[in-house]
Amino acid sequence: MRLNHFLTLFALTSTSVSGTYAQTASDFKSYTQIITGSNQAYPMAAIPGGKFLMGSTPDQKGHKPDEGPQHSVTIEPFWMGRYEVTWDIYDLYTTKNIEKEMAARYPAGADLSKTDATVRPSPSYVDMSFGMGRAGYPAINMTQYAAIKFCAWLYDKTGLFYRLPTEAEWEYACRGNDKNATLAYSFGNDTRLLDQYAVYKGNSDGSYKKIGTKKPNAFGLYDMHGNVMEWTQDQYIEDYYKQVASGNAKELYAPTTALYPHSVRGGSWDDDPETLRSAARTPSAPAWKMLDPQSPKSDWWLTSASFVGFRVVRPLKAPTQEEIRAYYDVKPMKDY
Repeated sequence: MRLNHFLTLFALTSTSVSGTYAQTASDFKSYTQIITGSNQAYPMAAIPGGKFLMGSTPDQKGHKPDEGPQHSVTIEPFWMGRYEVTWDIYDLYTTKNIEKEMAARYPAGADLSKTDATVRPSPSYVDMSFGMGRAGYPAINMTQYAAIKFCAWLYDKTGLFYRLPTEAEWEYACRGNDKNATLAYSFGNDTRLLDQYAVYKGNSDGSYKKIGTKKPNAFGLYDMHGNVMEWTQDQYIEDYYKQVASGNAKELYAPTTALYPHSVRGGSWDDDPETLRSAARTPSAPAWKMLDPQSPKSDWWLTSASFVGFRVVRPLKAPTQEEIRAYYDVKPMKDY
């Protein structure tokens, strides 16, 4: 999305920032992150912390064993992208020439000294949008590793720590006011309302749609249900909730130790209503690189996952420099 569109849309509720942003409780409000050296911006919604029940009960339609047992989770305040990251912004990251061209057109505040050294994806084998749309559409087909490296690029651009959400943060943000996890979706249980809130198999006509075409949830987040699935920070572990409930897992998220599977949330334009539920979990799979002719498979691209994208979060409590670099310096795991 273009900057003037975002600034108009969020002028009444957001503060625009292009550099270091104070991290105090009094400054905890929604804002729009300007991508310096370009005409792009990314609005961030302030998500207040709190406790909620994570998961779903067996009587919920579509419930799977990996969604239980429900357990209480405490979430610290954070910001979350109102929208899925679009090609407009992602292309700035993947292609240095695009970024330099934009900096030439919009020189105020442009500093490429750090981003020039940012690790970038290899050129894609095919057009990763598969002709479904690019300007204003969610970026798709990137690996979790690529999404993390995008966050590193955004940190170099802004000086602010952005990362992928944990599964718990994602579900908490998706649920909105549904803290007791009594609803299948942020808006209720009636799937007849899905057309108002989600792009999914029943209304997508076989492709994703531009971001923000449906109603937002209570936190002002768009497309949390449907359009494209979204990467989280977590390793997908089928019985992880059981481990948490029994006290055997104490981390706020499941650390990534293997290439597959990772947890993806939200469902997509190609999914039925059950997969769009707030509690639904989807594991990544090697089949998502089925069309990749390389051996080994690409660290950066998923040639058969046009249903996968991401959005970023920023914690109110900033980590240390050592923690930031440890998160961004993740190494690719050998594929097969």
